[in-house]
Amino acid sequence: MKQLMPFIVVIIFFILIAIFILALYNYRLKKRIIDAGPLDETGLKFLQELSGFGTESMKWAIILSTTGLGLIVMQFIPYSAQESPVPYGVEILFVAAGFFLYYLFIRNHRNKQSL
Repeated sequence: MKQLMPFIVVIIFFILIAIFILALYNYRLKKRIIDAGPLDETGLKFLQELSGFGTESMKWAIILSTTGLGLIVMQFIPYSAQESPVPYGVEILFVAAGFFLYYLFIRNHRNKQSL
């Protein structure tokens, strides 16, 4: 596990750099579109799609939170790690719950936007 940790840290570091670069380029693209002048329907839809980064962040926050919660819950469940499929089932249930919570969040978000 100790040998794997630096590898994971490097991967997370590069993912954070990629997210920062994408956010920067989305900002620059939105700024150019707005500075270009009046927008038509297509331009407005495109601009809204670029601004959808908040829901993507929320998706990963919900999924990673429920996944972490599943790992915490597994610490309190007695099972044999070599023979039991219980840890896999518990973790899959928590990940699925995260996706379901995200679905409910998006559905609620869209309903508020359509009003």
